[in-house]
Amino acid sequence: MIEQEVAVADMDEAAAADELARLAALLGRANAAYYQQVAPEISDAGYDRLKQRNAAIEARFPALKRADSPSEQVGAPVSDGFAKVKHAVAMLSLGNAFSDEDVVDFEERVARYLGREAPLEFTAEPKIDGLSLSLRYEDGALVQAATRGDGETGENVTANARMIADVPQVLQGAPDVLEVRGEVYMRHADFAALNAAQEAKGAKAFANPRNAAAGSLRQLDARITKARPLAFFAYAWGEVSAPLADTQMRAIERLAELGFSTNPLTRLCCGAQALIAQYRQIEEQRATLGYDIDGVVYKVNDLGLQRRLGFRSTTPRWAIAHKFPAETAHTWLEKIEIQVGRTGALSPVARLTPVTVGGVVVSNATLHNEDYIKGRDSKGNPIREGRDIREGDWVEVYRAGDVIPKVRDVDISKRGPDSRPYVFPAVCPECGSPAVREAGDSVARCTGGMICPAQAVEKLKHFVSRGAFDIEGLGKKQIEAFFHDAQLPIREPADIFTLEDRDARQMGKLKNREGWGEKSAAKLFAAIRGRREIPLNRLIFALGIRHVGDSTANLLATHYGSWQAFVAAMDRAATHEGEAWEDLLSIDGVGEVMARALVDTFHTPETRQAIDRLVAHLDIQDVAAADTSGSPVVGKTVVFTGTLEQMTRAEAKARAEALGAKVSGSVSKKTSIVVAGPGAGSKAKKAQELGVEIMSEADWLALIGDA
Repeated sequence: MIEQEVAVADMDEAAAADELARLAALLGRANAAYYQQVAPEISDAGYDRLKQRNAAIEARFPALKRADSPSEQVGAPVSDGFAKVKHAVAMLSLGNAFSDEDVVDFEERVARYLGREAPLEFTAEPKIDGLSLSLRYEDGALVQAATRGDGETGENVTANARMIADVPQVLQGAPDVLEVRGEVYMRHADFAALNAAQEAKGAKAFANPRNAAAGSLRQLDARITKARPLAFFAYAWGEVSAPLADTQMRAIERLAELGFSTNPLTRLCCGAQALIAQYRQIEEQRATLGYDIDGVVYKVNDLGLQRRLGFRSTTPRWAIAHKFPAETAHTWLEKIEIQVGRTGALSPVARLTPVTVGGVVVSNATLHNEDYIKGRDSKGNPIREGRDIREGDWVEVYRAGDVIPKVRDVDISKRGPDSRPYVFPAVCPECGSPAVREAGDSVARCTGGMICPAQAVEKLKHFVSRGAFDIEGLGKKQIEAFFHDAQLPIREPADIFTLEDRDARQMGKLKNREGWGEKSAAKLFAAIRGRREIPLNRLIFALGIRHVGDSTANLLATHYGSWQAFVAAMDRAATHEGEAWEDLLSIDGVGEVMARALVDTFHTPETRQAIDRLVAHLDIQDVAAADTSGSPVVGKTVVFTGTLEQMTRAEAKARAEALGAKVSGSVSKKTSIVVAGPGAGSKAKKAQELGVEIMSEADWLALIGDA
């Protein structure tokens, strides 16, 4: 079954959780192919679109963010062929912008975080399409070179880096410790000559300059690297014993003075419009540069402001990459088919006459939902000027880097005279149950529940997915096979943990089946046994409760601490009122819709019985308390209201959470402290009514030791 993409704007939380799981798997494979195997499976633009989609879903549904979220990952684990190098300062990736609006938003976010007015000063430089490299110098001598790897640990390629002409071996006037970071790449002319030489000796040609550069740098024999025409641009730094400068631009100039090649197109720009103008200028020169770039990088120029802005988990707040657009193509839409997801959502898929988009042949595309097919958005407003999509249409396909791209538009001038509007089904194509679209929902859903085989299979696929139980050897294909197996069926999660015993009673028949052997069967059983011990958050996520994603599962696990406490709370909240219900709603990120889905799941007899059968096989790990020893606000619920004068709201929230406090957006009887600045209104008034402690910003800073 082909996974289906839904427009982010039309998603509910269940669809979002499904899509985030799918994107995590796709991007994980793409990272391994790109960084480890140097054989990308998707284009760079396509990869960026996947990450953009993931980020958009996480922005709309922050509570669903997964533990294995692509936004929390950089690169891929290092290859076994090289020694590992722990980066003294993590090599993080950059957030992406894909439109002028994104650039304006970026500047506004930075200004808002800093409490300043736009425009701000930034640097703008071409984003080189190569391989990231970190060069460590001690007392002016090159002592170590490492690839990015997963951002924390890279590959030791010191011997190979010494073979690159642009990499100085000795620096004069450098700090005692200096890690210079940049990009290894290959110029177009050198790439063409290399491929000509490869073909002349009957060797395989490289697909593109980036692959050639990455493959050359990661040779186990440095002599091969020396024979390859590699180049290096320096643009950043890691650990330094003394600052290079006080601005980004001056630091780049300092690197050039030390002997590094820096990009001559780097410019200082004031404000978003100046950045966009520089982007346009670089884009116009792109074809004549002689090397590949895939966008322009913007960085806050003042290094003091960079330090204040700091980092998210894998990206700096003070920088962003403005990427060049991807590609489109046109083809025939042969048929529209409906797929049913684990929450019963009916999702339409376009079956296409195969077409190449961005270097990849695609034959399937998302049609999002019924409204999208009809040419309108979720609010009933026209899209594509109201043009509907029909079987037999000539359509424009936009490849977002996924196996399933998007149908962007339709050319009705090529529509045949017998064309008819597509009629969305009123019943589930899998089980025949009515398909109902509830008010406010963007999709119709099968009402068959447990009797619908499509939903049951998809729930099991979710259960064994990477962010859930992640059972090696039990993927989507195996789940499909076991679900329909007459002798060793897996129809619910508990069946997974009885599989080995059932197989033993049948004299070990699994090992004799097609696709299985003694070793693979034994490996599967061992993997299942290894998952009997499971962290609480993974179990909650694995249950596939509608609206409950990975991040929400983490919140719930942290709040309740143990499975026993969690289940007891769900039982006490059965009537959707009372202390347990209010306590559930007090969790930041849990709203009433999600809370109802949680509680109702545990009070649906068939589902509760299935959960109880599963839990009987598990050893569920409690959540370990965070080390916030000495914090005066650990465990307290804090509300910030009014205008903060010494820090922004984002900074205040981050600091409070780091000290073990929970920051809430509303005041209740469970609130511990309200920090009220000038202009505090209803929240401060409600705090007074409830007898909640109110303090000024200065008192708060004194309490946490930041005064």
